[in-house]
This record gives sequence, structure tokens and C-alpha cells, in this order.
Amino acid sequence: MTLPREFFIFLVKRRKLYLAPVFIVFFLLGGVIVLMKGSAVAPFIYTLF
Repeated sequence: MTLPREFFIFLVKRRKLYLAPVFIVFFLLGGVIVLMKGSAVAPFIYTLF
């Protein structure tokens, strides 16, 4: 859990907090794709991209 904390500290120090929602969405979408890769829903998710 040190990586998310260090990343947040980096964003605060560099005053780039506006990038946090972008990275959160990227990580969530990546997690959904990884979790759904072996399921029957996978073809429907891949059509979104």
C-alpha cells in the first residue's frame, strides 16, 4: 500500500490533484477488464473499446 500513498503525496506536492480522477478511472477500468477476461461477459466489454 505504499505505492498509492507515495503517488498521492507526489500529486499533492506537484499540485496535480486534477490528475487523480483520471488515474482512478484508468485503474478501475483495467481491473474490470482483468476480472471479466475469462467470463461470458467479456465480448460485450470489448465492444465498448
